[in-house]
Amino acid sequence: MEWEKRESERTGQDHREEEEKMETFYAMIRSFQEARNRRKMELQELEEEEERKKKRKRLKEPESKTWVPSFKLEDFTEEIEFRRPPLTSSGSLCHTFSSGNKKGNEKEEDGSGIDLKLKL
Repeated sequence: MEWEKRESERTGQDHREEEEKMETFYAMIRSFQEARNRRKMELQELEEEEERKKKRKRLKEPESKTWVPSFKLEDFTEEIEFRRPPLTSSGSLCHTFSSGNKKGNEKEEDGSGIDLKLKL
């Protein structure tokens, strides 16, 4: 009998200790959730504040800030140096097309020996 009383007291104490541990565990979970929610709210407030600042900045700035090219006389008076000599075939192509009708079937070749006439 005595043994049963002691055993029931121990299980009662164990049961109380387990309940206290569970309560502390759930209290910790609640505090973590509250901390997480507070942090989310802080981040949302910061984002909203940044958006408000951006809107204010946009309103203060003029609407069109596009680059408008400007030319000066010096831009056109300087000598231009090319990296390599310009292609002359385009000039001879134009000459070939315009003179092709006048000369008929004659072969006109530029300095490279390539026939640039259109043939049908």
